[in-house]
Amino acid sequence: MLQWSCLRHASVNGVCPPAKAAGSFPIIGAMNPLLAKLQPYPFERLRALTRDVRPNPAFKPISLGIGEPKHATPEFIKSALSAGLDGLAVYPATAGEPALREACSAWLRRRYGVAVDAATQLLPVNGSREALFSLAQTVIDPSRAGATVVCPNPFYQIYEGAALLAGAHIVFADSDPARNFAVDWSSIDEATWACTQLLFVCSPGNPTGAVMPLEEWKKLFELSDRHGFVIASDECYSEIWFGDEPPLGGLEAALKLGRTDFRRLIAFTSLSKRSNVPGLRSGFVAGDAEIVKAFLLYRTYHGGAMGPAVQRASVAAWNDEPHVEHNRALYREKFARVTPLLAEVLDLRLPDAGFYLWAGVPGSDAMRDQRFARELLAQYNVTVLPGSFLARDTARGNPGTGRIRMALVAGVDECIEAAERIAAFTRFF
Repeated sequence: MLQWSCLRHASVNGVCPPAKAAGSFPIIGAMNPLLAKLQPYPFERLRALTRDVRPNPAFKPISLGIGEPKHATPEFIKSALSAGLDGLAVYPATAGEPALREACSAWLRRRYGVAVDAATQLLPVNGSREALFSLAQTVIDPSRAGATVVCPNPFYQIYEGAALLAGAHIVFADSDPARNFAVDWSSIDEATWACTQLLFVCSPGNPTGAVMPLEEWKKLFELSDRHGFVIASDECYSEIWFGDEPPLGGLEAALKLGRTDFRRLIAFTSLSKRSNVPGLRSGFVAGDAEIVKAFLLYRTYHGGAMGPAVQRASVAAWNDEPHVEHNRALYREKFARVTPLLAEVLDLRLPDAGFYLWAGVPGSDAMRDQRFARELLAQYNVTVLPGSFLARDTARGNPGTGRIRMALVAGVDECIEAAERIAAFTRFF
């Protein structure tokens, strides 16, 4: 009991306070107090918003609310996963098998023209979500005064949770509607940058689909050099694009600017959207060797090893490109057919990349995006996500207010039907 008391109370001059009687500790006292800073996830808020809604039974349900890929997983990936089941009898290495690291490294060369040392500058991870969270725990020093994390606004909520649970303060950089919702990094003042330890970048962006150009990367690298913060580049939507040129990646931008050591830069990518395997939980990080070394140490204790069967399937996926081209073609067809339908009634443009439409809805009240989502579900049985749930209030307001996010992840016909219902609904909203 004395040992338990030490764990639950701060020591005084290095001496553990006296133990209390058994059963005298409230359960909540055992919890990490930083958990209280976390906000409900957007989908929890959506469920609460629509809990009392009874969708019109005349329409079958169509969900554009969650960015979960719905295209079929390629059969060759399933076969590779099954073929790797004999690996269940061994503990996997956190660093991953050489074959997987080499497959990831080879993909970086083909996709971006970037060469990394597969042994020191690359690490397989169990999907980009857990890696984004874990990196914050690795690089943030909460004992430094004013420890700050900067991220886009709107944003992927893992960035916020990772920062808060690492003991940091978070500051949001709003998107700019005038630049198709690219992030306005100039909204962050120099004093904030001076306290920043980690910057989350998402390109192509979630939910806006904006892609960062080279000039923007140059600006962020200069800020990182001046203030010493790490850049975490979330690139999980990089393989779905609509123009002639693929999105620029962070490592590629660094190489173009002569930063061959990728100092203070870690790029994150995933098979989930690229290969339609969100349940595989497989991706990798690559970049600064010193950060990768520290990240490997953290993950060794954290238990971040990827299962052997998943590694086998991942090697197959990274080594194949035709299935990715087919996947991209499906998204291009959907966006080409859906965007004109919705542009007649909503404020939207084709994004640079990704599989979301970030659309403005009619009206001027602050709750119109939430009201739109509720009434659309009730009348036409289509689910969309209110934009305000994906952003936070800043001095400029909430940049998601009055917008909705639509994930065009279902089949072509279903997405077109959803667009037709949304268009019919919006004309009377």
